[in-house]
Amino acid sequence: MAQEVNFAQLRALVAVADAGGFGSAAAELGVSQSAVSHAVAALERVLGAPVLHRGAPARPTPLGERILPHARTAVASAAAVRSIAEQHSGGLTGTVRLAAPTTVCQGLLPALLRDWRAEHPRLTVRVFEGEDHELAVWLETGTVDAAVLVDVDRPLPGAVPLGADSMHALLRRDHPLAGEEGIDVAELEDDDFLLSEGGCERHIRDAYRRAGVRFAPRHRIRDLNTLIGMVHAGVGVSVMPALAQPMLPPDCVLVPIRPAAYRTLTLTGPAGRPWSPAVTGLLGALHPGPGKPSAPR
Repeated sequence: MAQEVNFAQLRALVAVADAGGFGSAAAELGVSQSAVSHAVAALERVLGAPVLHRGAPARPTPLGERILPHARTAVASAAAVRSIAEQHSGGLTGTVRLAAPTTVCQGLLPALLRDWRAEHPRLTVRVFEGEDHELAVWLETGTVDAAVLVDVDRPLPGAVPLGADSMHALLRRDHPLAGEEGIDVAELEDDDFLLSEGGCERHIRDAYRRAGVRFAPRHRIRDLNTLIGMVHAGVGVSVMPALAQPMLPPDCVLVPIRPAAYRTLTLTGPAGRPWSPAVTGLLGALHPGPGKPSAPR
């Protein structure tokens, strides 16, 4: 009888693709690196072609890319079966892979993780930090089980709104406007503006448009920590979400802007496939967040 693909092989493929290496995958699965290598090699023998490029990092071949979504579905389904059985005995168990933007990881997730750990001690939540545009892709391809999405444009059944995160001007504490209760964006026109290339750009541009002010950023910065460091050094000013507050050094402040601008945050499972019982349980225990958080000062 011809050999067949088995679950251990698919689980090894997913683990190596996600971890980027056989050693990291082995640590994640709690098995030896040799076992992971043997499982992937056995899968390749069954399929008659390589599924991974061995390198640093290891990455899927074209065949591996085609197989991965199905492998993820198989792994997720097996985890769901185990979770249902364990919940039958009481309590949420298993692992939930949760993706979120950097500012959400800094300003919102620590409290959620603390509460979840207290309420569900047998459940593990693993956080994946990513850019806004990456999160929905990770969610639908099965790289993660749940995600905090920004500015969802359609209702998502079962999703939990986490509230609206307001845009604030980021200034050095010695800036002339740092002590104000709020700042008209027109008042920033004489400052060099540093623009983060994340998902908040459209909110910032819209605020300037509504104020009738020309928007002409002097610098475009990809990494948020780099942007904060440049404001800290006196290079210029910026606008960013209130949830970035924990990332700031002591001599930088956030001040609300006028006209007000907000991004919405939604915690959800995937739209295109069933949610794991653990994700359903976590989200079901949450209540919608406040409409608009107050300004951090």
